[in-house]
Amino acid sequence: MNTLVYDGTFEGLLTAVFEIYERKLYAVKLLKGEWRNSALFEEVIPIVTDEVRASRVLRGLRKKLSAAGVQRLYISHMAEIAGEDCNVLGFIRYVFDSEQNIEEDYGNRYVMRLSEILKMVRREKHRMEAFVRFQKLNDGTFYAAIEPDFNVLPLLIKHFKNRYADQKWMIYDIKRGYGVYYDLHDTQFIEMDFDELNNPINVIAAYSEDEGIYQNLWKNYFNSVNIASRKNTRLHIRHIPKRYWRHLTEKI
Repeated sequence: MNTLVYDGTFEGLLTAVFEIYERKLYAVKLLKGEWRNSALFEEVIPIVTDEVRASRVLRGLRKKLSAAGVQRLYISHMAEIAGEDCNVLGFIRYVFDSEQNIEEDYGNRYVMRLSEILKMVRREKHRMEAFVRFQKLNDGTFYAAIEPDFNVLPLLIKHFKNRYADQKWMIYDIKRGYGVYYDLHDTQFIEMDFDELNNPINVIAAYSEDEGIYQNLWKNYFNSVNIASRKNTRLHIRHIPKRYWRHLTEKI
């Protein structure tokens, strides 16, 4: 068994695939980060991300898969689900080892698993599009904090850029420590020291003067449309799980 350790990026994954075929490896295990164990009878191969090799593997995938298939592969890896690296790697190896397109071959365990991952990621993306609540800051920027189960922030850019094209906004993934900022023209990924986000007092201090008014209006709207006699808490939690409530204005 050969263990390949890579940096967790998509380019690193593709470089690992190149190394597997270059070294003619068969039984392999893929891990992110640094290798800290020295198991017997196990060769550890650190993978140094190489853009040239990664590009070569990507070109090969594009020849074997449709554009949508390559995108689904990228999304499945980007989901950052623990323990799924080997399944993503298995899918890629199945692509290269097959003569025909395998995207609809759900009898294969790797194809089926990536399909399941994709459904989970798309569901989380849809929830984020519905549950993001912006708050206006003193500088006029609209800020929203999220903590999605999967790394879906890059998938939200198109939706919010089209929907809020006339205002500056920033969506920050607290769990993963990075965000997306839109300046009325382009979007860019940012990383900032947001320790104060864990302290609601500091965030409130950055609100614009009228933010509190709009939050009260939003809460009053939800209270006014609520029909007490038709309350169904179980159904409500199923559609809006409690883990999202801390960032919903109407729930604060």
